[in-house]
Parts: sequence; structure tokens; C-alpha cells
Amino acid sequence: MPEAALSALLAQETRPRCTLMAHGALVNLRGLGAADDDVGDPLVSIRLWAEQARVISVSYRPLAAMEPVTAQMLGGLIRDPGDLIAAFAQQITEALDPEVADLGDGLDEIESALTAHGPAEARRRVSEIRATAISYRRFIAPQRQALERLSTADAPWLEPDDRLHLQEAADRCARMAEELEAVRERSALAHEELTDLRAEQMNRQALIISVVALVFLPLTFLTGLLGMNVEGIPYAHEPWAFWGVVGVCVAMAGGIAGWFAATQWLR
Repeated sequence: MPEAALSALLAQETRPRCTLMAHGALVNLRGLGAADDDVGDPLVSIRLWAEQARVISVSYRPLAAMEPVTAQMLGGLIRDPGDLIAAFAQQITEALDPEVADLGDGLDEIESALTAHGPAEARRRVSEIRATAISYRRFIAPQRQALERLSTADAPWLEPDDRLHLQEAADRCARMAEELEAVRERSALAHEELTDLRAEQMNRQALIISVVALVFLPLTFLTGLLGMNVEGIPYAHEPWAFWGVVGVCVAMAGGIAGWFAATQWLR
């Protein structure tokens, strides 16, 4: 095995790629991790070195596609290196496809249930979907290029049906990349709409507070004026004075509120 291929197989951080060498090909792919893998990054890297008579795979975390590919090997469906790499490509894309579709469905649910969740909760969910879409697209787009390059590689261990399966997987990756880009754009627009909705709600609340303040401002002035501890307050010793002031305040408040309603300030 070439030294460069060995270093690439043991690298900690990798991106999907296909590098053709003299005696084989180095293929790095990304797929969903196994169900019991609780590491933050949902996509797991698998490195493959393929040549005429063998395939060496390296992965630091369990890959969800490993179990079905192993079952195909035990069932005799995989007979050569081309079959093995094509099987990995197919299983990885088949597992990713519904995950990508769920992101779009999640945005649809948020838009349809916006009133139930509220802007704050909806914005949090939209941000999560957008971050996931960006994370997926970061690896799916170069993975399509890697599979396309491998499907056209001059490798004797790749049979026509292997090339066909690799090209199909590349086409699915291209479609997923386009869908992820659409999800990213939709989530950005949804985030802006939710921000505008939140700002509109805050403006309406501020308007209501302003209206209440305008209603009580003249009443506060009137009661403060009549409550001064000085001589000469009109009707200060009349028994009906208190209820008279209350009536005047109620009339003033009703008049101001009626004026706001007539001018449609609260609409």
C-alpha cells in the first residue's frame, strides 16, 4: 500500500474524496452513525483502500451501513472489491435519503404549527434544522464528486454493474445536496419571518402599553392636582366631591379610550 494511502486511512479528520493511485483507489465516504453512537456529529467517516484482490476499511466510529453490507457479504452478494464499495455507497445514500427528507418535512410542520409553538420555539427548531442541513451538505456535495470520479475510474476491479450502482449513488447525493440547499434557504427565510413576527408582537405590546399610559396620564395629573396639601382645593369639604372626581376620571378615561377606538389605533 502506498504511504500516502496509509496516512489517509489513519487520518483523524477526513472529507469525502476519491484518489486514484497506481495499484488502487483511496475512497473516503461519510454516512450516518450507528444508532448507539451518541457523538455529536451525526455523519461518520469510513476510509476505503481498494485494489484488485482486497479492500481495507478504517472507521473510528460505528457506521450504520456496516450491518447491511456485512449481511450482503455473508449472503454471498458481494464477491469482489467493486461490489463492496458499491454496496457501501448504496447503503450510505439509502440511509441518508430519509434523513434529508425529514428536514424538509420538519420545516413544513413548523410553518403549519407556528401558532401552536410560538415564535421563540419555532425559531429554535428552525435554527437546528438549518445547522443540520449545513452539516450534511458540507459532506454530501463532495461525496457526489467522489462517487462520480470512482464510477468513471480506469480500475479493472470495477465491473459495469458496479459503475452503474456508483453512478446511481452519486445521482442521489446530487439530489440530496440540492434538497439540502433548498432547506437551508427555506430555513433562512423562515427565520427572518419569525424574527419579523416577533418584532411585530413586541411593537403591538409596546403600543398597548403606550395607550394605557396615555389613558392614565391625564387622570394622574388631575388626581395629583386635587391631592395637593394646600388650602383652596375646590369642593374639598363637599360630601359628594370624592365621587364627583371619580366620575370625572371615568368619563375622561372613557372618552380617551373611545377616541383611540374610533381612530383604530389598536388595529
